[in-house]
Amino acid sequence: MENRLVINGGKRLSGKVVVDGAKNSAVALIPAAILADSEVTIEGLPDISDVHTLYDIVSELGGSVKYDSQTAIIDPSAIVDMPLPNGNVKKLRASYYLMGALLGKFKKAVVGLPGGCYLGPRPIDQHIKGFEALGAKVTNEQGAIYLRAEKLRGARIYMDVVSVGATINIMLAAVLAEGKTVIENAAKEPEIIDVATLLSNMGANIKGAGTDTIRIIGVPNLHGCHHTIIPDRIEAGTYMIAAAAMGDGVEIQNVIPDHLEGITAKLAEMGVPLEISEDSIFVKKSTAFKKVDVKTYVYPGFPTDLQQPFTTLLTQAEGDSIVTDTIYPSRFKHVAELMRMGGQFKQNERTAVIYGKTPLSGARVTATDLRAGAALVIAGLLAEGTTEILGVEHIERGYGNIIQKLSALGADIYKEIAESNLA
Repeated sequence: MENRLVINGGKRLSGKVVVDGAKNSAVALIPAAILADSEVTIEGLPDISDVHTLYDIVSELGGSVKYDSQTAIIDPSAIVDMPLPNGNVKKLRASYYLMGALLGKFKKAVVGLPGGCYLGPRPIDQHIKGFEALGAKVTNEQGAIYLRAEKLRGARIYMDVVSVGATINIMLAAVLAEGKTVIENAAKEPEIIDVATLLSNMGANIKGAGTDTIRIIGVPNLHGCHHTIIPDRIEAGTYMIAAAAMGDGVEIQNVIPDHLEGITAKLAEMGVPLEISEDSIFVKKSTAFKKVDVKTYVYPGFPTDLQQPFTTLLTQAEGDSIVTDTIYPSRFKHVAELMRMGGQFKQNERTAVIYGKTPLSGARVTATDLRAGAALVIAGLLAEGTTEILGVEHIERGYGNIIQKLSALGADIYKEIAESNLA
């Protein structure tokens, strides 16, 4: 037996939902805080398992974390350069940010190869190329990455592939390096600006975050500061899709609309009426959906993280839609699960054709990764009858209080705890 989410479908949604801080920022901000010499306060971190895993890792390294639902105070002053070959680092993909942070702080690090959702090969070769350019020797020994440097010196680094993870990781390593680092063909996601803002508040000298060229002049040390995380554009987009699918009027609060242009454009193209305010988006009731084609791109294009939830919505469009994922071509494991619920698809490599409109019916399905889980939750809301979703732990990695938030909107959703977990 394992934990499952149970959804009795067909209930209409209405009301307000408040978006948490960005998961993809949080998992980089906490490692970034390690670089300071004194307390770093971060407001608005999401209450998700990935964040709690990082708190545990900071404690393992000798730091302390005090947190409540609003604020985390991270004190890195007693952190030591302890190797992290196994354990918590294996639980999340973003543990690779510990490489850049520990290398920057101690000029050495041992970090187990990261875990998280398997979305096909996501190599860290661009991260390693950046670390080597800064003067580190990098080896892979028994499934852990060993990084060693006598000193780190600024360098000009051209990214062969636009990578959010590598851009942030190189920034973390470079802020305490000697001299000037230039990252060319850098990723431009809002989360990169968020991490650069925290580092700048800590005393780093960073220019150009959010453009394709980031310039960093190394400083001798960094100090604590106060920082508020940006809202999670992927969580916001997920609730916008759920509201489009089953809403009678849902307001999504705590958003930065500029960060959501990729998804708002596609929802509007489908015929979903939206009212966009300064920090909220109201999704009005939709009566019919037009088919649309979607291609994922790096920011500001349509986000790969919303491809799977959006695919669920397209099962309700009139006509056939085509979804192409140019970022993670193997990110289509949700298709087989949606087919169990009555969805009709044709899939090859990086493209899926969604045949609409098809009614969905409840079934037992499995969330194979975080955003596939979100796709199945939306399918469960739409479906006639009861849907049971296994693999709940994937969903909890990225969506804080999802049951409470959807229940407050009118969904019939609850978590069934496996008896073995109650012991």
